[in-house]
Amino acid sequence: MLLIPAIDLKEGKCVRLRQGRMEDDTVFSDDPVAVAGKWVAAGAKRIHLVDLDGAFAGKPRNAEVIHAIVEAYPDVPVQIGGGIRDEETIQGYLDAGVEYVIIGTKAVNAPHFVKDMAIEYPRRIIVGLDAKDGKVAIDGWSKLSRHDVIDLAQHFEDDGVEAIIYTDISRDGMMQGVNVDATARLAQAIRIPVIASGGITNLADIRALGVASGDGIIGAITGRAIYEGTLDFAEAAKLAESFAI
Repeated sequence: MLLIPAIDLKEGKCVRLRQGRMEDDTVFSDDPVAVAGKWVAAGAKRIHLVDLDGAFAGKPRNAEVIHAIVEAYPDVPVQIGGGIRDEETIQGYLDAGVEYVIIGTKAVNAPHFVKDMAIEYPRRIIVGLDAKDGKVAIDGWSKLSRHDVIDLAQHFEDDGVEAIIYTDISRDGMMQGVNVDATARLAQAIRIPVIASGGITNLADIRALGVASGDGIIGAITGRAIYEGTLDFAEAAKLAESFAI
């Protein structure tokens, strides 16, 4: 199982939000490229980037920083989400060396777009499903839709996406522990891989996800915990990798 460090970008800086609220942010670094280098040195095998400004604007706002990270660490796959609403944006990121593009709000609002992109860019499209109480949130988590997360995931599986990133937004950035049960239920309901996100706090969370990884959980994204020091990334990454998928 992969442990994937998150670098959330706001106005060119590395920040973390609580429950997706742009006004409730903590700046951890003015140099996201150096932050990426820190996690690569600690053993990261993949990096998760989020253009927070892009998620709210509906188009890229931190592309320059994202391109710089990809260029600085060409051997480490990067997955990027936030504000990806058209094919031009996807093509631009892939041309720049990004490995996986994450479609979130657009996937819920225009599911046919996901199918078209999965056909056009096979094995490069990931769908991010952010949910609370089983319902999918959209528009930077500012709205809850009526869509059931498992139903949507099964739909996108049929469309040919590479994986699903599942975030429990009630726990994201709150340091309250990961929602293993909900993540495992989703992984059991689909055949494509699931990447867990939201609430990872300590080694116990990694261990709990690792035990469930046989259900199809191939990775876990961690953010605030590795920035605030409740989770040592190098130690946690080794623990995660000890669980065979």
